[in-house]
Amino acid sequence: MSVIVAWVFAILLLLSAPVAIALLGGAGVALYVDGKPLAVIAQRLYTPTQSFPMLAIPFFILAGSLMMSGRFGVYLIHFAKLLVGRFRGGMGQVSILGSVMFGGVSGSAVADASALGNALIPVQKKEGYPPDFAAAINASSSTVSLLIPPSIPLILYGLVTSTSIIDLFVAGIVPGVMLGAGLLAACWLSARWRALPTSPAEGGFRAWGWDALKALPALAMPVFVIGTLRFGIATPTEVSVMAVAYALLVGGFVYRDLTLRTILNAMIQTAIMTGAVLLIIMASSVVQWILTLERVPQRLADWMVGSMSDSWMVILSMNAIMLVVGTVLDLPAAMLLLGPLFAGIGAAIGMDPVQLGLMMVINLAIGLYTPPVGTTLFISATIARTSIGSVVLALWPFYLVSIIVLALISYFPAFTLY
Repeated sequence: MSVIVAWVFAILLLLSAPVAIALLGGAGVALYVDGKPLAVIAQRLYTPTQSFPMLAIPFFILAGSLMMSGRFGVYLIHFAKLLVGRFRGGMGQVSILGSVMFGGVSGSAVADASALGNALIPVQKKEGYPPDFAAAINASSSTVSLLIPPSIPLILYGLVTSTSIIDLFVAGIVPGVMLGAGLLAACWLSARWRALPTSPAEGGFRAWGWDALKALPALAMPVFVIGTLRFGIATPTEVSVMAVAYALLVGGFVYRDLTLRTILNAMIQTAIMTGAVLLIIMASSVVQWILTLERVPQRLADWMVGSMSDSWMVILSMNAIMLVVGTVLDLPAAMLLLGPLFAGIGAAIGMDPVQLGLMMVINLAIGLYTPPVGTTLFISATIARTSIGSVVLALWPFYLVSIIVLALISYFPAFTLY
């Protein structure tokens, strides 16, 4: 059945069917051909919706939407400009540092790419940045938000592999900082080569001090999330609800720019994003049941471990597969399909599931700015009004940094298990 699922899934994707529909189509055809009742689909679709930890996804999305719906973005950009604007390629550095800060609020690379791209790419173009380079900075830096808590992909990985979400959140901090620092260095070197200008904050620290102070309540979101989880005050689901309350308090009483309209728009956006993610989760649950029934994860693990003499070769093979899959599948779907498969392989070679989760997120994040599906790549190129091909050519320094960070996370457990 798994072979039929793979073929039908691939054919439907080539016909531009949505990922969830392609998954359900493949599972339905496989069950029908094998003579199993199609009622299994309804049963498996319903099962993942009964997960209490799954509630963390919509609440974290809503908290991020509420925080980003007001003037927080303006204060954040000013604060980032104060810190790195004086360096060569200052506005590019602001985009990267802004993504690191936004990551602790949104947890979504797509939201990050849209919000910061619309705010910064036009400014960068006015300062003489080539459109393809401005788009490349935005497309690559927005993926940092997938590593810094609260990260939606890490929640998904924790759910499908039964890994502690708390441990994943804590483990994502160092890789996120590493990736952000590497992208800052790549941007600075590229800016020197391209002779791009600095963008110092006018008036220095005192002029922007008030905006920096106003950015601090929102920047405290990841500290609040990690601290609450790490000290055992609440579960991830409970923390996600507390994050929504925190966002309402900050927006309503600190920034004072939260209205009923912005709350309603944030709830609508949350419903749309949650619906898209949940539909993929439900559809992948059917496929996972078929794969488990035929012992595909165990067979794949036995084959890879048996055919490769060293664990480093197994890790290299997993990275290669994830990189390829990440370029053709949306990140949630790829995470849900590959997570259970590679969890067994990782256990067979003694890899900690937390390290594997961070390795998967970085791999699939690279796919977000790699053709043919690259979501943040298309968003950034559209905002910059330039071609996809030229942006891909400008991305090579950022690809190099991401691959180096991926290698460090893959082969040195201390970066995630500290």
